[in-house]
Amino acid sequence: MLIRNCAGGVVFNGDKVFLLKNEKDEWVLPKGLIRNGRLPSEVAVDRVKIEAGISAEIIFTAGQTNYEFFSVTRKMPVCNRITWYIVRALDDEFTVSKDEGFKDGGYFTLDEAMNLITYSQDKALVRLSFEKSKDLLSELVTA
Repeated sequence: MLIRNCAGGVVFNGDKVFLLKNEKDEWVLPKGLIRNGRLPSEVAVDRVKIEAGISAEIIFTAGQTNYEFFSVTRKMPVCNRITWYIVRALDDEFTVSKDEGFKDGGYFTLDEAMNLITYSQDKALVRLSFEKSKDLLSELVTA
């Protein structure tokens, strides 16, 4: 099995979370492979910018998820291990990258996101990140 380390961002703008719709019509979060000795936090912020056109900053770590699939091109199973970060959008702007294979995207309320997100572990990650981000953002405002 090929094990790949990845990083991604759970992007919040106020009380809304950003989701992308990929070429398989799955609603997902921005993420990518960690390469060339880069830090997971760098990759997460870069993938948010590349895939969604969002300038963002990391607030806190969100956790890790793993998923496995069979790669037809590699003819072997692959495990993606993703380190997630809670990130705050620095403005309201976003541009979904068609070049990266995404069809659509946008900011959604938590309820809307729960109805759209394809994978259950992504739903759990977004729900937990939402609660954590509310606490962290209120601390930043009062500090």
